[in-house]
Amino acid sequence: MLKPALYLAGLAPLLWIGAALGGGLVDGDPVEFIQHVTGRSALVALFVTLSVTPARRLTGVSELVRVRRLIGLTAFWYAGLHFASYLVFDQMLSPADIAADVAEHPWVLVGFATFLLLVPLAVTSTAGWVRRLGGRRWQRLHRLVYVAAAGGVVHYLWLVKQDLRSPLYFAVALSLILGARLWVARDGQRPRSRARAAVPAATSPPSFVAPGEDIL
Repeated sequence: MLKPALYLAGLAPLLWIGAALGGGLVDGDPVEFIQHVTGRSALVALFVTLSVTPARRLTGVSELVRVRRLIGLTAFWYAGLHFASYLVFDQMLSPADIAADVAEHPWVLVGFATFLLLVPLAVTSTAGWVRRLGGRRWQRLHRLVYVAAAGGVVHYLWLVKQDLRSPLYFAVALSLILGARLWVARDGQRPRSRARAAVPAATSPPSFVAPGEDIL
């Protein structure tokens, strides 16, 4: 039941964009509206992805881990739509206009760098890539999600010029999520440390990092 609900939730921003544009509900610039909805949707999905591990620890619902990849890919696709709307509708795919806009507005470069960080995470999100890279290397790569989340918030904060409440809400939410993940990581290390201390070094089993356990 969880996956169908997530598919519907993932489609909701697109349906809202279509309904708002088709129904004449957008008062301002329609391109700005599209970018606003897709950008916020990408951040929300990315934050939900980061919340899976603390939520699973608090609730004991193991099914949350199985839908983490779906939520993460939803964040990537909305970030891609956000970036594509900028390239196509804002800059008309003009390299000169894009370069001039980046020089004038550095937050565009931050947003572009953030999207590029999400690309390898999306590409390597499958079990096949976990096997190719190995659990530890895969996890090190996917720690880029923290940088991407922070970059998305910085991009949003830098972009907004007057009412900073919305991007500040995202900044506070990210701080809380990262704090919860740090608590989970520290809490999870204590029993494992005691268990390792009770096993002689010569007979200690090889360590194994479950793919995606503490990342994404």
